[in-house]
Amino acid sequence: MKTISIVVPCYNEEENVEPLYEAIKAIFAEKLSDYRYELIYIDNDSKDQTREKIRGLCAADKDVKAIFNAKNFGQFNSPYYGMLQSTGDATMLMAADFQDPVEMIPEFVKAWEEGYKIAIGVKTQSQENPLMYWIRGIYYKTIKKMSSVDQIAQFTGFGLYDKAFINVMRNLNDPTPFLRGIVAELGFRRKEIPYTQPRRRAGITHNNWYSLYDAAMLSFTSYTKVGLRVAVFFGGVCSAISMLIAIAYLVMKLIWWDRFPAGMAPMLIGMLFLGSIQIFFIGLLGEYILSINQRVMKRPLVVEEERLNFGDAPIYRGVKDMEKTPKTPEVKPE
Repeated sequence: MKTISIVVPCYNEEENVEPLYEAIKAIFAEKLSDYRYELIYIDNDSKDQTREKIRGLCAADKDVKAIFNAKNFGQFNSPYYGMLQSTGDATMLMAADFQDPVEMIPEFVKAWEEGYKIAIGVKTQSQENPLMYWIRGIYYKTIKKMSSVDQIAQFTGFGLYDKAFINVMRNLNDPTPFLRGIVAELGFRRKEIPYTQPRRRAGITHNNWYSLYDAAMLSFTSYTKVGLRVAVFFGGVCSAISMLIAIAYLVMKLIWWDRFPAGMAPMLIGMLFLGSIQIFFIGLLGEYILSINQRVMKRPLVVEEERLNFGDAPIYRGVKDMEKTPKTPEVKPE
């Protein structure tokens, strides 16, 4: 019997974790009876009763497992780390708030059995805020044009991944992984399944403008060079124009020295314009440096406080695992 691992990241989802468990259990009983499920909740330091609810599920069903993070490690590291701990023949990632429809699990499994190593959900419509959906659409179109990797539009990570791809993820040695970009860059042959994203079942979303900006900049700095290239080209063009204007002013002043007042307005306008452009590109350069700094520090993806029902299963820590890998001995010529 094949095992399907389902990883569910949580943060303050006390109203959703138990209904989601019941829904997944019903799907496997009715439509996937030939498969065994492994449900992994990874909690990102919830402040409500989420952990207590998960503890109850783990006590009642040994196929339900839990990882409790020592603190909130963000919206990218925690789900990625949870996927690394899965032991199934295939692993699914889905949200705890029912915005990733449970009914799509059999469709993903069917695509996997057809030979696809990856089956993902792609939003064609959404019942979320129309403005946010429109902004996301613009972002995906923009990043797709600028990226050197063919990014997947309206893809949140919701989908099924074969064990072979999970092993690729374990060997990446990336302390700031961006799953959506990794799937597009390193993923196997995939099937994209369209769906309409429903509203949250209960609770409030924890995404805000800062978290959305963080996601956008992680994708931008990880998979595009266009920001730095634009800075170089724009700087070169502005320098050339400034030189031409300076020469023109000098010539006019030499010819009409007693009648040509240069004035302060052009100088102030030019200085303010170039200064604002410089500040913008310095900030953009800072985003690239911040991304490099996070990768160089090689911090662990998350730090666990507790795990339940894993038994003797190995712990995959991502970056730290790579440091423990024995090196191939160097063969010296005689």
